[in-house]
Amino acid sequence: MTDTRPKAPPGDLAALFAETGVPPSMVTRALARLGPDAGARLREDPWRLLRVPGVGPRQADHFAREVLGERARPDDRRRGRSLVGYLLDEAARQGHTVTPPADVLTALERLRVPDARRAVEDALDTAEVIALTEEPDFDEAALEDGDLPEPEETLGLARWAMAEEAAAEGLARLTATAGPLLDDATIRTLRSGLPQDRSLALTAALRTGVTVLRGAADDLEDAARAIAGAASAHGVRAAVAAPTDRAAARLRGAGAAYPIGGLHALLEPRPDAEPAPGAPPGTVVYGRGERRPLDLDLVIVTDAAGLDVELAAVLVEACPDGAHLVLCGEPGALPPAGPGRVLDDLEASETVPVIALEPSGTGPLAALTAAVRGGELVAVEAPGKEVVIVPAASPGEAVHRTVQLVTDSIPRALEIPVDDVRVVVPSAAGEAGAAALNSALKERLNPGPGRFGGFDPGDRVLVAAPLPQAAVGENGTVTGADATGLHVRFAGGDAVIPPALTARLRPGWAVTPALGRGTRSRAVVAVFPPGGPDDAAALSRPLVATAFGLALDHLSVVQGAGPALARAVRERQAPPRRTRLARLVVQ
Repeated sequence: MTDTRPKAPPGDLAALFAETGVPPSMVTRALARLGPDAGARLREDPWRLLRVPGVGPRQADHFAREVLGERARPDDRRRGRSLVGYLLDEAARQGHTVTPPADVLTALERLRVPDARRAVEDALDTAEVIALTEEPDFDEAALEDGDLPEPEETLGLARWAMAEEAAAEGLARLTATAGPLLDDATIRTLRSGLPQDRSLALTAALRTGVTVLRGAADDLEDAARAIAGAASAHGVRAAVAAPTDRAAARLRGAGAAYPIGGLHALLEPRPDAEPAPGAPPGTVVYGRGERRPLDLDLVIVTDAAGLDVELAAVLVEACPDGAHLVLCGEPGALPPAGPGRVLDDLEASETVPVIALEPSGTGPLAALTAAVRGGELVAVEAPGKEVVIVPAASPGEAVHRTVQLVTDSIPRALEIPVDDVRVVVPSAAGEAGAAALNSALKERLNPGPGRFGGFDPGDRVLVAAPLPQAAVGENGTVTGADATGLHVRFAGGDAVIPPALTARLRPGWAVTPALGRGTRSRAVVAVFPPGGPDDAAALSRPLVATAFGLALDHLSVVQGAGPALARAVRERQAPPRRTRLARLVVQ
C-alpha cells in the first residue's frame, strides 16, 4: 500500500531534535533510517527513535518524555511495540535471524514493560515482526512412543526471516533444476592431470547446481579462475564474483577470457530506484533478480562466507533455472557482518557437495594463517620480513606503533606504498580501536577539519552498510562534496553518496575484520591492543585468521594482548548464531 501521508521536510526533524536536546549529528542517521518524514513519524511515535543505530531504550525514553511530557509512560503500547523491534534488531546485529519468544519476553520485563506478551502481539500486528514455527526433527522411535517434541517457535524481523526463506528456496531451486554444463567426455578431459581436490571441485562445479568449496583464500581464488576458464573455453557463460570491486580488480590482473567483477556490480544496483513498500529507506534495489536473471550458466563467488541472508537471497534469485552456483569460503571463516551464516548452514544441511582444497601455499604468511585456522598461534621463520611482531605495552603505544608502521616503516623498508597498507583491529571502540586509529592516521596522512560530514578530500573511506553505489567493505577516496552529496572515487568508478546515506561510510585506514574481509592488501597491520576482559572476549580464532589472511605480502602484528591472543586462537570460536537456513533448505 502506498504511503499517502504528506512528507515533512528534513528541517522538521532538525527542529524537533533542537527542541528535545538531541545532538544535530543524529539528523542524518535518523533520516537514513526513518525516511524524509522522520520528524512527523517521531512526533507521532517518539519510540521510533529506537530504529536509529546507536539509540538505546534509555535515550528513547528520554526523547519520548521530551516529546510527550507526562503522557510518556512505561506502559505505552507504542513503547512496548518499538522495544520488541529494537530487541530483534539488536539480535540481528549479533548475526541472529530469529530469537526465541522467551528471550524477548524476559528482556521486555527487564525494560519495565508491564505486559510483555501484549507488546509482542502489538509488534506482530505491524508486519515488521513475524512469528515462525518449525516442525522439529524426530526419529521413528519417537513416533512409535508418541513422545514427539513440540514445534519450535521463534520471532524475527520480517526483513531477515523472509530473506532467509528466499535464499533457501533459491538454493533448493538451483539444485533441483541443474543439469551438467558439459558432457561427460569433455569433463573427463578437463580434469585429466589435475590433483584430486581440484578435479573434484571442477567436476562438482560443472555437474551440480550448488557447490561449496573450502580452502585458503589463494587456493579458492586460483580454483575459481581455473574452473571459470575451463568452462568458458567450452562455451559456458561463466563469471567470477569477488566481494568488492577492488578485490575483483586484483583478480583481473592477469587477464581472463571471462568476466571477473564485484558481486555488487554483477547484480546491477539501481541508485535511483525506490525500495519496495515496507523496506527500510536506503535499501539497495538490484536490477538483476527473478524477473531479469543473470545471463550466465556458472557463477563462482570467491568469498561466500561473507554473504548475509539478504545478499544471498538476491544472488540466488538472480541465478536462472539451470544455472550453477559455486560458493567459496575459508574453513572456520569469520561470519558475515550481517545476519545469518549462509555458507555454514548450507554445508550443515548436507544437501550440496562440499569440496576441501588442499593448501598449496608454503610461505610464512600461508603457514601462520593455516596454523591459526588449526588453533595454534605459532612463530614462523620470515627471512624476507613477511611477518613481523611489534610489541605494545599500552593502547597509546599500540596507536603510536601502528602509525609508525603505516606511514614510515613498511613503505621505507618494504617499498609498499601507504595506499597498499591496511590496518585491521578487532573492535571499533576503545583507546586503540578502529575509531582511535583512524583519527591518528588521518592526522598524519590527511589532516583536516572534516568539513564534509566529517570527511575531507583525500580521506580514505570504507562502506560500512550497503550502498547503491558500492558494496560493504569497499574502500574509496573522498574527492569532494557539494549539494548532491559526498564525491568518492571507488575502484569501480566515481560515485556521489547522497547526504542521507553518508552515515554508511566510515574512515577507512583502520577497519574491523568483519568489514575489511572483502579486500586483501599487500601489507596488513593487525593490531591487538592491551585491554580488559571485554577486549579479550572479542578475540576469536576466526577473527584472527581473517585478519592475518587479508595480507598478501606482509603482515605486521602489533601485539599488546599478551597470552589472551594465543588463548583465543586455541579455545574460542565465533559466537553461535540462531538461523533457520540449514533446516529450510531440506524442506
